[in-house]
Amino acid sequence: MQGKIEAIVINEKDNVATALGPLKAGDYVSVEVRGKVEKTKILSDIPMGHKFALEDIEKGGLVIKYGQAIGQSTVRITRGEHVHTHNVASHSRGEIL
Repeated sequence: MQGKIEAIVINEKDNVATALGPLKAGDYVSVEVRGKVEKTKILSDIPMGHKFALEDIEKGGLVIKYGQAIGQSTVRITRGEHVHTHNVASHSRGEIL
């Protein structure tokens, strides 16, 4: 991948990427996903270290990071949207059985 790396996908199964710096709504970010570089339009400001969706995630769908489910969406999450506690219930908090 050429150019500045702005986000990272940790595992090929992941449906989220992690911002390596702050991202602004309207930015286009290139990330390597499953061996291919894909461009994603960022829909809302995303702080450094936070996640954004690489694909649409339906309400109740699993959020995958590290190749593992880390939570479940509480609303429909659109590709490029910030993924955080406002739209995900975390497994670690015992909210998902």
